[in-house]
Amino acid sequence: MTRLGLRLTLASGREAIIRLVAIAAAVALGVGVLLVSLAGINAVEAQSTRTAWLNTSRQNLRPGGGEATADPLWAKGNLDQYGTSVIQRVDVAATGPRSPVPPGIPQLPGPGQFYASPALSRLLRSAPRAQLADRYPGRQVGTIADIALASPDSLVIIVGHSPAELAQDPSAGQIRSFETAAQGAPGDPHPGRMQLILAVVAGALLIPVLIFIGAATRLSAARREQRFAAMRLVGATPRQVSVIAAVEATVATAVGVVAGFAVFFGLRSVLATVPFTGQPFFPADLSLRWTNVALVALGVPVIAALAARLALRRVQISPLGVTRRVTPPNPKAWRAVPLLAGIAELAYFVGRKPAGTTAQIRAYGAGFGLAMVGLVVAGPWLTMLGSRLMARRARRPATLIAGRRLADNPRAAFRAVSGLIVALFISSAALGIITTMLDYRTASTGGAAGRDILAQPFGDRERITPDGHRIPGGVTVPDTLLAQLDAIPGVRAVAAIHADPSAPSGPAIGPTEGPPTGLIACADLARIPALGRCQAGAAVAAIPWVGMDEGITSHAQATVRVWPAAPVPAEELASLPVAALDVGTDGSRGAIEGARTALEAAFPDRDIPATLGDISADNAQLIEGWRQLADVAIIASLVIAACSLAVSVAGGLIDRKRPFSLLRLTGTPLGVLRRVVALEAALPLLVVAAAAAGTGLLAAHLFLRAQLDESLRPPGSGYYLAVVAGLGLALGIIAATLPLLRRITGPETARNE
Repeated sequence: MTRLGLRLTLASGREAIIRLVAIAAAVALGVGVLLVSLAGINAVEAQSTRTAWLNTSRQNLRPGGGEATADPLWAKGNLDQYGTSVIQRVDVAATGPRSPVPPGIPQLPGPGQFYASPALSRLLRSAPRAQLADRYPGRQVGTIADIALASPDSLVIIVGHSPAELAQDPSAGQIRSFETAAQGAPGDPHPGRMQLILAVVAGALLIPVLIFIGAATRLSAARREQRFAAMRLVGATPRQVSVIAAVEATVATAVGVVAGFAVFFGLRSVLATVPFTGQPFFPADLSLRWTNVALVALGVPVIAALAARLALRRVQISPLGVTRRVTPPNPKAWRAVPLLAGIAELAYFVGRKPAGTTAQIRAYGAGFGLAMVGLVVAGPWLTMLGSRLMARRARRPATLIAGRRLADNPRAAFRAVSGLIVALFISSAALGIITTMLDYRTASTGGAAGRDILAQPFGDRERITPDGHRIPGGVTVPDTLLAQLDAIPGVRAVAAIHADPSAPSGPAIGPTEGPPTGLIACADLARIPALGRCQAGAAVAAIPWVGMDEGITSHAQATVRVWPAAPVPAEELASLPVAALDVGTDGSRGAIEGARTALEAAFPDRDIPATLGDISADNAQLIEGWRQLADVAIIASLVIAACSLAVSVAGGLIDRKRPFSLLRLTGTPLGVLRRVVALEAALPLLVVAAAAAGTGLLAAHLFLRAQLDESLRPPGSGYYLAVVAGLGLALGIIAATLPLLRRITGPETARNE
């Protein structure tokens, strides 16, 4: 029977070859997407392993070995920024010849020396020196090798100091080794963030891929069912028919698997340059483990063979039922249960956020996966309800025929659009999450105004008063620095917020009483109106020197915060230490980076200055990674769904060419048949699309409530344009298949059948 199956697959005419090529192409595309997803997860893990040294803590939670004999190394890590790019800066100072050396460099840099990554080296040469290079005094003595970098575009610098310099810096500490474990190990402050994102994206793409492969393997399904039923009627056993079907499916999928691997390895170098996670990969990072290869190479053909076996259940039960076209039973209401269960699972974790990345992947992945599966399971039932309503209200022959045919087999009708429905769910959920995160971040940082103001905190090193309260330490800002900032083109104003010793922020032990308050001259505040304004007649105002987003005008708030007056004469402010320095700019890169460089050079042992809009550069990079992967998921799922829709509609026309030919012979106009086909595909598409979009937005809301304690922000016009574009693409694909009707429904078709 195996030999017969091979002959039927490879040597039974043009139709068999076309079916083999179509199935193999579909499997190749699906396998390629699966391999990219698996390789992407491996690449992120490789990135995390190489950059584990950047997460080294004073406690050496993930030691690299050799601590007992090593001399201590003074080290300090910080995040710098240039434009929208994050620079990872590591300051080091050796205390002896056996101090640990970071990976990627041959030896520790001495005072006045630094190593830079290749991308940062190019940036240092191309950017104006006053905007970047002046932050790192000294000379570059080498380049950091790739083994210590996450990406070819990584901006990393290792700056050398003397031990005495870093010993005076409270944020520096001593270590005896660099950590080597990947992110996600115990003690990691950001465990496996991107692994969580990639796992969700890979899971979201899995169902559209499987639907596409299933749609392709069902090409000419009705004709094959008839052929297998005829074999049963002439004496073939169920086992023999199953073997033939399994051989056909296995041969096609095996060819597709080989082609999928070839496509993946052929395009790996190109795929590595795509910033899926906000930055490109090294080509070698997109690698596959032997378990990945075995899972795909063996699993896909096995699944295809099992699917072929399940597809023949009608033949196995009753071959006469297939040849006589017995109407399958109607879908039941229980099909809505998995969809409701997925929503309920996501709702359960609102207020019960799982601890740890693995638990979060399981919780949210299970909820989103169950909701997607629920949409696919409930789709035929929803299609049946819509078809019955359409048939009941039909006023034209095409509408009545389409409604009756949909009600006769809603499963087959929904199967054609199921891939696009899942894609719409993915895009709705992804866009809902990203829109809310970006909107929340923009509002909390003051929108455009917040991005124009550079803040340099100094009051983070607190002093304890005799009565047990803490007040900001502050610094003395030299007049030369103020003059240097004022001379930078694009800098509009410089405002100093002084420490207020009369208004301590809270007790030294126990919870604080809100953000620490500083003092600002109203004349300086008036030069940066986005920070707020003083009360009428006041000379000095009390204003928080941290948490300044409360004083920024956001998109949702048109008024500017009015700060209360402080009972301190303006002439006394100069004698008080400065807790923060705010620099108002015109928003240009030259102004912001020039001011940032001047502040870093003047206060190298302080926190890196940042605009109020990018106070957390690390979080900005994470959000950018979310945006990139959401775009990848949306585009990939829409492309796969469009291919699935085209294959399903074309396959459905081929399977129904005899009944359509008979209708044409009885006088039915070709235009009526085209409207029937269009309605049969459009009704389940539109009915279930509404459910998919609503479910996706609801799932996004529940995820945001559980993970970020935020509510879903209404999507903007871009979301609705994307939905309309996706539905328009689907309807266009349906319309593109209609010309096939004329070619496959001629009189010769009915005669030959």
